[in-house]
Amino acid sequence: MDVCVLGRIGYDLYAVELNRPLSDVEHFSRHLGGSSANIAVGLARLGLSVGMISALGKDALAAYLLRALSKESVDTRHVRLVEGYNTSLCLTEVSPPDHFPQVFYRCEPADSQVDIGEAEQAYIRQARMFVTNGTSLCFSPAREATLTALKTARESGLRTVLDIDYRSSSWSAPEEAGREARKVLPWVDVVLGNEDEWALLAGHWETHLQARVAFDLGVKILVRKLGAKGVEAHMRDQTCSAPPLPIKVMSTVGAGDGFAAGFLYALDHDMRLEECLRYGNAAAAVVVSRISCSDAMPRLEELISLLGAVQPAV
Repeated sequence: MDVCVLGRIGYDLYAVELNRPLSDVEHFSRHLGGSSANIAVGLARLGLSVGMISALGKDALAAYLLRALSKESVDTRHVRLVEGYNTSLCLTEVSPPDHFPQVFYRCEPADSQVDIGEAEQAYIRQARMFVTNGTSLCFSPAREATLTALKTARESGLRTVLDIDYRSSSWSAPEEAGREARKVLPWVDVVLGNEDEWALLAGHWETHLQARVAFDLGVKILVRKLGAKGVEAHMRDQTCSAPPLPIKVMSTVGAGDGFAAGFLYALDHDMRLEECLRYGNAAAAVVVSRISCSDAMPRLEELISLLGAVQPAV
């Protein structure tokens, strides 16, 4: 196994009628969603061997999601079905190019019940990279399980990755989200986040202060997603950036997950940091040109074709 992903799997409903307020939408299309599941599918479509650790409610939604993951060649043997808890649900309005309100249903979410026992720890040790996100830190016992998983991965020599993935509906206050994410940074090599998420995590808006907080806690690479301004990456001895790729936007939902998949694929293949950013941007560009998250993730040939058509700036 190349990558083990721990985190949220969700059931997504996207409005079929474009440019109609969510309150007036009558028809929806269903999709596999959840940031961790999206990243897992993105990495699998790029050719990596991927497995997931998660939990779903014991319901009909879970059956669909497990089939969808298996169809994408994502190993689900460590996705548990939990009685009395709910599979996450999200409804999304689609009003291109920049209006995509969402309603999340996460009452007693099943992914809060993720457990890391001996079997899961052995599973993690089989991989080269371990990926999780901030949503996994929202509730106990998943919070403690995520820390155990990160420690297991670090002690076993895996590259560890945290996507901050702040969702206000899952936290009592933004400060709590930042505090819990900071606690796990000593076991994280790579952190991905947008400008707001980095400010929340580090307690500062200034990039150099964010970097200092991350580096002091042991992070090796921090990636700041800047939306229309592109993306930048920082190491102790290196900083680089990349502009976004020009593309017609259909939906920005899932762009960050697409970026993560492209970036981590390139990082796993030991590409230069600048090239990792280009791969991330290209994957994000493909995702925003389509509607949905996991279904929008590119195949490797699409990524290479797009990168070949857009030469890096000199």
